[in-house]
Amino acid sequence: MRTANPALSANTFSQVGQMTDSVRGMTIQGTVNKAGILLILVVAAAIYTWGIFFEARNPAVIMPWMMGGIIGGLIVAVVTVFKKAWSPVTAPIYAVLEGLVLGGISAIFEANYPGIAMQAVTLTFGVFLGLLIVYKSGFVRVTEKFRMGVMAATGGIFLVYLFSMILNFFNFRMPYIHESGLIGIGFSLFVVVVAALNLILDFDFIERGALSGAPKFMEWYAAFGLMVTLIWLYLEILRLLAKLKDRR
Repeated sequence: MRTANPALSANTFSQVGQMTDSVRGMTIQGTVNKAGILLILVVAAAIYTWGIFFEARNPAVIMPWMMGGIIGGLIVAVVTVFKKAWSPVTAPIYAVLEGLVLGGISAIFEANYPGIAMQAVTLTFGVFLGLLIVYKSGFVRVTEKFRMGVMAATGGIFLVYLFSMILNFFNFRMPYIHESGLIGIGFSLFVVVVAALNLILDFDFIERGALSGAPKFMEWYAAFGLMVTLIWLYLEILRLLAKLKDRR
């Protein structure tokens, strides 16, 4: 049972064991509830940094919050992956930290492209609901080849972004993919599609986890993994919309 999401790896549930008591074990509804809580925390924290930015109209004001969210979120995410039993505590912390980052990024984009944040939010949840319906209808089957294809694409995107970050340290910007030309838009569209396909793998992973009788705390962990994908999808849609607006 593999997924491209690093938080939801192939042997996650085998590592934490099983629960024979369905009341104490992981359920799909329980995971949905936990994901809802995390989403509320993300939005609440995002509103905070959003408000700070538009009150000051200066990106420098929110940079400490964003950097704290980026660094802290990364640390908490790593801890959550390796200490899954801590996820009832670490997952909400991660949601708040990422919310601070998303609020700041969204505000900066909104200042440059009015209306873009709401468009990105609407498209993100539209994609989420659409793929959930497709998954539940059985129209898309999560086969081993499907998993491997999404995993390979996700890994390739990660390597491209990592290489791009390394080049930035040397004041060199990777051409084309970060620009608003056809290549840049095509690349962003490809990344959005791959991020969206990761949602299908996450749905499958959560369903299989519930069927396997995973411990109750895995609801928080699975919800955390789903938030990782949703946040990635939102940011990529935001980037794609910005590129499209630059073309006008």
